Amino acid sequence: MKVTSAEFIKSAVDPFYYPNNSLPEVAFVGRSNVGKSSLINTLVNRKRLAKTSNTPGRTQLVNFFVINKKLSFVDLPGYGYAKVPVSVKKGWKAMVEGYLEGRESLRLVVMILDIRREPSENDDQLIQWLLNNHIETVFVLTKADKFSRGQVNISRRRIGEHLRVPYDELIPFSARTRYGKDKIWRVIEGACSSVS
Repeated sequence: MKVTSAEFIKSAVDPFYYPNNSLPEVAFVGRSNVGKSSLINTLVNRKRLAKTSNTPGRTQLVNFFVINKKLSFVDLPGYGYAKVPVSVKKGWKAMVEGYLEGRESLRLVVMILDIRREPSENDDQLIQWLLNNHIETVFVLTKADKFSRGQVNISRRRIGEHLRVPYDELIPFSARTRYGKDKIWRVIEGACSSVS
């Protein structure tokens, strides 16, 4: 997709304050510091649309963006950062599941995993939850530039076996080289066919 406009709309914690949105939505989920914001920025060709940080747990709100006035991206809070208080972790879980459960305009969840790491227990729980709720999901493996092509394929197979997902359905991605960007856009456009 050629991105001609990308704008931040609002941040919210409570569904009452979410945008009243008739646009199809794509939600980005993953553990803290996995590269959600970098992925969003790369997809829309912007450096700072979604705020990036080296500090895990930076995104603590549900952030809404409108792309080409036809599609909404939703950046959900990262999870699994050990130094965050238990009360905040519980709040994040409720926020993420509350958004995913109740959002009628949701068309696709982009589940982001670090290609260098085995999926965590939190990843497994969220993936199982998405499957149980029949939410269309695509798996993106970030930081692929850290590996050779051979290592990327080995890691894809290992993570695919762990998730019980065919390895060729896992999309390797690099924010630095933009590898995988076009393939991710094709999946997004397929899920939100009215936006192309």
